[in-house]
Amino acid sequence: MTYRIKVPAKTLPVDEAHLLSGLEHALLRLQDYRGPLLVGLGVFLLAIAVVGGVLWIDRQAAQKAQELEREAMLHVLTAATSPQKAEASLKQAISKYRQIVDEYPRTPTAPLALFQAGNALVQAYDAEGAIEAYQRFITLYGSNPGFAGLVQQRLAYAYLLKGEREQAVKALTSILELPGALNRDQALFELARLEESQSRPEGALAHYQELIRTHPNSPFASEATIRTKLLDVKTILDPAATSNPESQTPPGSSPATDQKKP
Repeated sequence: MTYRIKVPAKTLPVDEAHLLSGLEHALLRLQDYRGPLLVGLGVFLLAIAVVGGVLWIDRQAAQKAQELEREAMLHVLTAATSPQKAEASLKQAISKYRQIVDEYPRTPTAPLALFQAGNALVQAYDAEGAIEAYQRFITLYGSNPGFAGLVQQRLAYAYLLKGEREQAVKALTSILELPGALNRDQALFELARLEESQSRPEGALAHYQELIRTHPNSPFASEATIRTKLLDVKTILDPAATSNPESQTPPGSSPATDQKKP
């Protein structure tokens, strides 16, 4: 008996003409969109070039700002170690710091440079210039509450150097209004000391007590506790003097020296 072997039917070959027509159709469609595609590619490459250029310029500016900052710091060190050269060195440092802020205001070095410029101006006994520098810092870079609080404190010291006590109080009080200020405890302590210097024990006690209550671990809390006890003792021993500030002798003077001889 004869057996017939079944051979599976061969698959039909792909229609090459149909395939070629599909490729030609796709190429034709690409040619239709070639203009917009080239424009999009050009815009993309241009954007990359612009971003790269900006980054390169920013990097160069940051390096130059850092170089100026190092030069300024050397002048500050010279002023600290050589009293004969202090005045000239501080002027050079202030000039370098101002150059950083004026020419490279967007660099990370600029805020610190403006702050250091204010400090150098204080060292040079230029309270007016220091106040201007600190105020400019607050205007340009006051978004950082930690740094802004420190600048406000230095601004208060500059006002005191100039003799403007009320402005100093305002600067210190503004620190208490900054949510993230890191020096609120010192601001309270300085406000209390100013109240004491004005013979206003009640205001001083209020600030000391707030400092102790809100910042018990502060290094200023222990001294605030001592000052509070001393003020309480003074109030008990001489209530009339504490209730009448004008009757108290200003710090640093004595009744004997203040009295005029007939």
